[in-house]
Amino acid sequence: MAEDGEIQEGQDDDALAEEWAQMMGGEDDEESGDDGGEAAAAGEGGEGETDADDAAAAEWESLLEEDGEDDLNAGGGSGRVLNQDEIDSLLGFDSDDDEDAQKTGIRAIINSALVSYERLPMLEVVFDRLVRMMSTSLRNFTSDNVEVSLDNISSIRFGDYLNSIPLPAMLTVFRAEEWDNFGLMTVDSSLIYSVVDVLLGGRRGTAAMRIEGRPYTTIEISLVEEMVHVVLQDLSNAFEPLSPVVFGFDRLETNPRFATIARPANAAVLVRLRIDMEDRGGRLELLLPYATLEPIRELLLQMFMGEKFGRDSIWESHLATELWSTDIEIEAVLEEQTLTIGEIMDLEIGTTLMLNSGAESPVQLRCGGVRLLSGKVGRVGQHIAVSVLDSLRRLQP
Repeated sequence: MAEDGEIQEGQDDDALAEEWAQMMGGEDDEESGDDGGEAAAAGEGGEGETDADDAAAAEWESLLEEDGEDDLNAGGGSGRVLNQDEIDSLLGFDSDDDEDAQKTGIRAIINSALVSYERLPMLEVVFDRLVRMMSTSLRNFTSDNVEVSLDNISSIRFGDYLNSIPLPAMLTVFRAEEWDNFGLMTVDSSLIYSVVDVLLGGRRGTAAMRIEGRPYTTIEISLVEEMVHVVLQDLSNAFEPLSPVVFGFDRLETNPRFATIARPANAAVLVRLRIDMEDRGGRLELLLPYATLEPIRELLLQMFMGEKFGRDSIWESHLATELWSTDIEIEAVLEEQTLTIGEIMDLEIGTTLMLNSGAESPVQLRCGGVRLLSGKVGRVGQHIAVSVLDSLRRLQP
C-alpha cells in the first residue's frame, strides 16, 4: 500500500506540473495577441516564449516610433542626425584640412582675434624685397646657386607656433633695436645640414647626411650663426625704405621653451621661406609678433610706398604760420637751491632765503623747463627787465 501511495503522489505531481505549463503558455498567448496561440501545446512552451518576446519587442518599437513622430510634429523640428563629417565641419576641425586652409565654424570664431596679415599690405612688399636680397647675399655667402622663394605669410598664435616646430631645429632670437622688441627665426634640420655641407665643400649632387638624435656641434652652430647674420642684415635692408631698423643677433637656442619672446596667446606674423641649393635645401621661418610691428603699424597699413593718408599741404602751411603767433610762457630764473623736506616744512612768513647770486649775476630764461637764453637783470622805468646776452641760433642743429 505504501508503494501505491508513492505512485499516486508522483502522478499528482506530474499532473500539477502539466497544469502549470498550460497556464503559462496561455498567458504568453494572451499577451502576444497571436491568433495562432491556440495551436501551442504544453511541450512547445519554449517556442511560444520566443515568439512572445519578439512580438513584445515589435510592439514596443512601434509605440516608440509613434511617440517620436508625435513629438516631432508638435515641435516642428527635424529628426535627421548629423554624421561625423558634418560635426567636424560645424566645429571647424576637418581631418583633411591643412594648416593654411581657411578656418570655419566655431574654430573661426575662436581665432577671430587674430589680425590677418592681409590688413598690413606693406608686409608682403617688404618680404618680397627680402627674398630678392637673400637670393643674392646667400649666393655670395655659399658660392653656390641658391634659390629663395616665399611660401606663404600667415597669422598664428605664438604658443601654437612653438608647439608646431619640428625638432631638431635652431631658433634664433633677434632684437629690433629701434622698436625695442624681439623676433624669432627658425632654421630647420634640413637647411642646417645643407648649409654645413655646402660651406665645408660637400659634393654636388649628393644629399646632405643627416644624423638624427644628436645635438648640433660647435662647428655647425657657428656656420649657421654666420648665415643668420646675413639674413638679419638683409631683413634690416628690406625694412629700411619703410622704417630704418637694425635687427641684431641676441641668442641661438635649440629648445623652443628657451626661445619664448611673447605670451602663448599673442598673435604674430609667420613668414615661411624656402631655400634651395640645387638638390639640397630646407625651410627658414621668420616670426614677428604684432607687438614688435606696432611702432610701424601705420606705415604697414599703406597700400603702396609713400602713401600720405589724407595729408594736406595747405593745412600744414596754415598750421606752420599760426605757430609763429602762439603765446608761450618764459621764466627768468635767478638761482635754484636744493632743500630738504624738513627745511621746506620749517618755512614761515618772514623767513629769509640767502641766495648766492649778486646784482651782476646772469639769469636763465626757460620755457617748459628747457633753457633757452641767458640775460642780465636791470631796470627800465618802474619795471624790472632782463637784457638778453646770447642768441637762439646756438640751439639750432
